Amino acid sequence: MERTLVLLKPDAVQRDLVGEILARLERKGLKIAGLKMMRLSDELLNEHYSHLVGRPFFPEVKSFMQLTPVVALCLEGIDSVNTVRAICGITKAREAAPGTIRGEFAMSVQANLIHCSDSLETAQVEVPRFFKPEELFTYSDALEGYLYNSSERE
Repeated sequence: MERTLVLLKPDAVQRDLVGEILARLERKGLKIAGLKMMRLSDELLNEHYSHLVGRPFFPEVKSFMQLTPVVALCLEGIDSVNTVRAICGITKAREAAPGTIRGEFAMSVQANLIHCSDSLETAQVEVPRFFKPEELFTYSDALEGYLYNSSERE
């Protein structure tokens, strides 16, 4: 099963949307492998957003991500990276499709409620950046037989 990283950003925390967003991800059938609330350090943000560090808007991104703690999730499922991205909608929330998290609840590029890994390769770097091995769990999901047919399960 694939694993992917999701961060529920400060706007999700402040707007009391953590439960709503988490429920949508769970209802889809994604399994929670890790879940925690955390404050993001300068070092972690510099590493996570290293591709933006030299951009003029980076200080604002960093300041925004440190307004409140964030909720970090590691989700697991078949094709979880693409599935989560589809549920979230595009980054420019004003243009996100209705029914997506961003399309239903957000208007901004920055304050778009949620970060999700953009590829399996990125997820494989991001998950260990935010979770220690002992913070991730492998367990049987009683509903797996109802989520995937036998040829899809590994």
